[in-house]
Amino acid sequence: MNKLDRHDLAIIAALQKDGRMTITALSEQVGLSSTPCQIRLKRLQKQGFITGYVALVNKTKLGLDHVAFVQVTLASTNSKALAAFNAAVCTIAEIEQCHMTAASFDYLLKVRTKDMASYRAVLGEKISSLPHVVQTSTFVVMESVKDV
Repeated sequence: MNKLDRHDLAIIAALQKDGRMTITALSEQVGLSSTPCQIRLKRLQKQGFITGYVALVNKTKLGLDHVAFVQVTLASTNSKALAAFNAAVCTIAEIEQCHMTAASFDYLLKVRTKDMASYRAVLGEKISSLPHVVQTSTFVVMESVKDV
C-alpha cells in the first residue's frame, strides 16, 4: 500500500470539499507550489486514491424526496447467486447504494424515489424480482440529518 503524507491527505480533503478547485487554489490551500501539487494530484489519481469527480445535486429539488433503506435476504449466498444479484441490482436506477452485510440479512439498499407510491412500485416490480430475493424489510427515512 502506498503511504500518504500530510500534503496528499490535504489535497484529498480539499478536493472532497470542492472538486472543481483550480490547481492554483489547491496548491495555496495545501501549502505547495503549483507544479508539485499537480504532480501529487496526478499520482493520487493514477494510484486510485482519487477515482473521479462528480456534481452533488439537491435530490429534493429534483423531486426525489422519498428515501428508504431495504434489508434484503437471499435464498442462497453461493458465488453464483451473489454474482447474479450484484449484476442485477446495478441495473436499477432508484437504488443509490447496495452493501453486502455480515448480519441477519444479506444486503442493505438505499433507495430513492419521488414518493411512497413510486417506492412501492420499485419494491414490488424491481427489487422483489431480483435474483434469489426471498425477503425484504423496509425502513423509511423521516428526516436526513447528515447525508454526504
